[in-house]
Amino acid sequence: MQSADIKPLLVQNSSKIVLLILDGLGGIPMKPGGHTSLEAANTPNMDQLAQNGSLGSIVPIRPGITPGSGPAHLSLFGYDPIEHAVGRGVLEAKGIGIEVRPGDVAARGNFCTLDQDGNITDRRAGRISSDEGERLVKKLEGIKMDGLEITVRHLKEYRFALVLRGAALNAGIADTDPQVTGRAPLEPKANEPAAVKTALLFKKWISEAEKILSEEKDGNGVTLRGFGSDPQLDNYKDLYGLNAACIAVYPMYKGVAKLVGMDVIEFEGDSPADEFGALKNVWDDYDYFFVHIKKTDSMGEDGDFDGKVGVIESVDQAIHALTELNPDVLMITGDHSTPAKMKSHSWHPVPFLLWAPERGLPDTQDKFGERNCAAGGLGRFPAYEIPALALAHAGRLRKYGA
Repeated sequence: MQSADIKPLLVQNSSKIVLLILDGLGGIPMKPGGHTSLEAANTPNMDQLAQNGSLGSIVPIRPGITPGSGPAHLSLFGYDPIEHAVGRGVLEAKGIGIEVRPGDVAARGNFCTLDQDGNITDRRAGRISSDEGERLVKKLEGIKMDGLEITVRHLKEYRFALVLRGAALNAGIADTDPQVTGRAPLEPKANEPAAVKTALLFKKWISEAEKILSEEKDGNGVTLRGFGSDPQLDNYKDLYGLNAACIAVYPMYKGVAKLVGMDVIEFEGDSPADEFGALKNVWDDYDYFFVHIKKTDSMGEDGDFDGKVGVIESVDQAIHALTELNPDVLMITGDHSTPAKMKSHSWHPVPFLLWAPERGLPDTQDKFGERNCAAGGLGRFPAYEIPALALAHAGRLRKYGA
């Protein structure tokens, strides 16, 4: 049942729903017969929730399809990501407060390191510091192009957001990041005839950027990806009757929350305890809380199995701050899998835990891990069915039909 079909069934009450996302949570063993990071982690608190709850696995997009973070999060929020394609650039731009109007084209940018032949030696410019990334962005702010309003703003570390505003722009452009080292950045290529002009404009901007950055040691090149325009999605409150809050550190996740009408809660710090404390501070003001933990994904992309274990354990050690609030529904999952073995996002189903003490049906599983979730009572289901599952367990859906 899609989100629009749920609206006639909505019931208002005072229940509280928490969706805790450990980005890139899912994984695979580093060698046959081994554990995943989640299975290897010491997680007594989440295991207790598993014993008293229900487990399953979610498919972010479709079986076998590796998701980007943007579409994966839209799926978590109940929007079929195939029907509602949104470029990551829009999410990043909105996340840091850049207005993206209909007709604008936004892209997410990476500083990268190029060798003397113009080939990429590091796709993330050595993970330069945020101070260094901000310095480089300030250099790019001087780029001017006739007939265009250009906004470029630093995101975090090696990342930035770029928005072009002008006449007859089209976001149908392929990414310029080849996703491997040893190759030159790709040229912006139009995926449809209407985007040819816009692709040429981005090509010109990249050329100007590389001239400005040519003397830099690490961030001497740029790649762009996730070209997009505002998709004007239906508002979350209208769809689900929920007053929703987002608690996240990284701009992109704030952006996807803003895109669907959630309020973004600002706070100090970046640890799980800091995020859970921020949630507690606004507990009385909202019905639904989206909480995002980023570093599980970062560790997976770096191939750091033990580091990913450590992040999962840090969440488990702090999670009492959530359970002490007695939410009616607590869901723990990821937006996608990021196995440390692969150092990238993957298509593998993502572990899912549902704890709803008043209306839940506990299954026979006693540990939160990939293989336990594969055997759990909820089975395997599309991520975009999560909102209906949450609403039902929160007593917020009436019976369908006579």
